Amino acid sequence: MELRTRIALAALASLALLACTRDPAPQRESAPGTIEAPTERIRVEVLNATKVHGLARRATEYLRDRGFDVVASGTAREQRDSTLIIDRTNHPVWAGRAARAFNGARVELARDSSRYVDLTVLVGAAWRPPAEPFYP
Repeated sequence: MELRTRIALAALASLALLACTRDPAPQRESAPGTIEAPTERIRVEVLNATKVHGLARRATEYLRDRGFDVVASGTAREQRDSTLIIDRTNHPVWAGRAARAFNGARVELARDSSRYVDLTVLVGAAWRPPAEPFYP
């Protein structure tokens, strides 16, 4: 047998052995309270419905870290104790993902095709943003 053939066979054998002994791709387990990042673009409007300054900004960062596309933020006219997710485009799965991100917030359907958003999040006083990392 020629040397090139022996080297090629040895390389194929080692690749086959490597493929057999390699572990399958690890399964990702989500920690309790976390949500899977959406694969589609979900446009969200975040409104602060409290007297706490900067809460809409914190909620915007929180949702963007979880894969949502926050396109607008501001202050709501009314104040709320609990967070409310308003489904503007009748996508209950999307609204459910946002509700899970806010620890089971209530979801209401209020279709509005004149808005550029799929969901409106009215952040209530009961929501506590996660602690920010400390970088000295």
